[in-house]
Amino acid sequence: MPTVSAHVARTLAAHVDHVFGVMGNGNAYFLDALERDTDATFTAVRHEAGGVVAADAHFRASNRLAAATATYGAGFTNTLTALAEAVQARVPLVLVVGDEPTSGPRPWDVDQIALASAVGGRTYTVGRTDAAATTVIALEHALTYRVPTVLAIPYDVAALEAGDVPPTPQPNLPGPLAPRGPFARRAIADLARALAGARHPLLIAGRGAWLAGAGEALGALADATGAVTATTALGRGVFPAGGYDLGVTGGFGAEGAMELIREADVAVVFGASLNQFTMRFGELFAPGTHVAQVDVGPAATHRNVGAFIQGDAAVVARVLVDELVSLDATSSGWRESIDLAPLRAHDPGVGIIEADGRLDPRSVAARLGELLPGDRVVVSDGGHFIGWANMHWPVASPDRMMMVGTAFQSIGLGFPSVAGAAAAKPESTIVLTTGDGGGLMAIADLETAVRTAGGRGIAVVWNDAAYGAEIHLYGRKGLAEPPMRIPETDFAGMATALGAEGIVVRELADLDRLATWSTERVDERRFLLLDCRISDRVTAPYQEEILHVNSLPRD
Repeated sequence: MPTVSAHVARTLAAHVDHVFGVMGNGNAYFLDALERDTDATFTAVRHEAGGVVAADAHFRASNRLAAATATYGAGFTNTLTALAEAVQARVPLVLVVGDEPTSGPRPWDVDQIALASAVGGRTYTVGRTDAAATTVIALEHALTYRVPTVLAIPYDVAALEAGDVPPTPQPNLPGPLAPRGPFARRAIADLARALAGARHPLLIAGRGAWLAGAGEALGALADATGAVTATTALGRGVFPAGGYDLGVTGGFGAEGAMELIREADVAVVFGASLNQFTMRFGELFAPGTHVAQVDVGPAATHRNVGAFIQGDAAVVARVLVDELVSLDATSSGWRESIDLAPLRAHDPGVGIIEADGRLDPRSVAARLGELLPGDRVVVSDGGHFIGWANMHWPVASPDRMMMVGTAFQSIGLGFPSVAGAAAAKPESTIVLTTGDGGGLMAIADLETAVRTAGGRGIAVVWNDAAYGAEIHLYGRKGLAEPPMRIPETDFAGMATALGAEGIVVRELADLDRLATWSTERVDERRFLLLDCRISDRVTAPYQEEILHVNSLPRD
C-alpha cells in the first residue's frame, strides 16, 4: 500500500523531472518512493543549500519547475540562505523536507514554518489523507506567485499507509496579465503616441520579458519605432536583432553605450525591476528622458519612472505595435544612424598588473570570451568578480546566464548551481564563474559540479586571495585588511583530486588549454577548472559606481 511519502513523490514527479538534495532521516521514505516508483531523476548534492541552489538554477535555465529535498532540523536550516535567494529572485521551486512529528517537537527540532516564513517562503504540511492534494496546492502556489514553497512531511506520518494515489490534476495557473480598464488603455495610447513622436526611442528588457515570451513582440516594437535596445544582466538575448542592441545596462555596460542611453528621449522598460545597479544609482537616464515601465508588479519600482503600465510584457508590446499601426507611425531611424559596435567595447586590460605581477581580470575575461564554447550556459556565484563575465561573455538568451546569489547579496552558491544547469541543458557547456571566497564556501559541491557536468563543465575561479568586494570598498576606507584576505588556495589541485582537470592560470597563454579542450570529445575530456591568479588592484566598473555613491575616490 502506498505511503504518505509515496503520495508526495508520485504527485510531485508528475510535474517535475528533477529533484536535488541530500538524504536524511526526514526524507528517506520520500526518496525511496521517488527512486522506486517514479521516472524523476534524483541528483545528490553534498550540502543541503546546494539542493535548493540546483533546483533554482534548473528553473532559470529551463523555465521548468524543479524540486529540492532535505531532512528536518539541521538539514532544513542549512537551506535557508539558498531559499532566501530564490525568494528574492522570484524563482519557483518546491522544497520537500522532513519536519517534527505531529505529537510535537523533539529536542533537535526547530520551528521550520516560522523560519521559512522569515525568509519569505510558504509552508504546506501534508497529512495521511491529503498528501497528494496538498502537494498539488504547493505546486500551484510556487508557480502562481513565483516563489519557493516548502512541502513538509511530519516524521511520524512519512511511512503511514495512505491508500491508492489519486489521479494528479494539473495546477490551475493564471494566464498572462492583460491591462484592463480605461486608465490602462489611456496609458498605452499615450505611450504609443510618445514612441511615435520620439526621435531617440530606447527599449530595455529584463528577465521578466523573457519569462513572458516577449522576444518576438519586442522585436516588432523595436522595428516599428527604430529603437535602440538594451537589456538587464538577466535579460541578455531577448531582442532578436542583436546588431541594434547596446548590451547590458548599468554598471556592467560599456561606457560608450551608457552615454548613448542618456540621449534617449523616450525609454520603455519591459519586465525589469530597475534596481540600483541597472539604473546606475539613478544616473542611467538623462533628466529629460520620458521613462515608462511595463511590469506585472503593482507599481513602478524607481522614482525616475514617469509612466507605469501593469501587464505582461508580451501582451503590452503587441498592443503598442497595434497602436503604432493605427497612428500610421514610422520608424525614427535612430538605430540605423549609429555605429553601435564601438559603443559596446569594454576595456581589455593590460595583461599583467605591474604592481603585483598578477593577471589583469579584464584581460582574462576578454580572452575567455574569445575561447569559451558558443553553446555556453553561464552560472555565476556572487562576489566582486560578477562584472567580468557579464561584460565580456555574451550569451545567446536569458536562460543561458544566471546569477545565483546576487538577489540576496550572497556568495557561496556557485558550485551546486552547475548541477541544476547541467540537468536543464544536457547538450550545452556549463560555465561557472566564481571567486575564491565563494568557491571555498561552496567547496563541498565542487564534487557535485565535477560529477554532474563532467566533460561539459568549466569552472573559472577568480583567485585574488581576498574577498574582493571588501578589499575594494572597505580597504579603501582604511579598515584593517587581514579579515579581507584569504590564503592563496590551490583550486586546481582540489579539482584534480576530485577527478577534474585543474589548470593554474598565471599568464594569458595558460588559457590556451581551453581552446584544445573545446575540440576534444565530451566523453573523453574531464571537467575543466581554471584557477586564475588575478590581481586585486583592478576594480570592476560597477564597483566603482558603488564607491562613487559612498563618496570614495575612484581609481
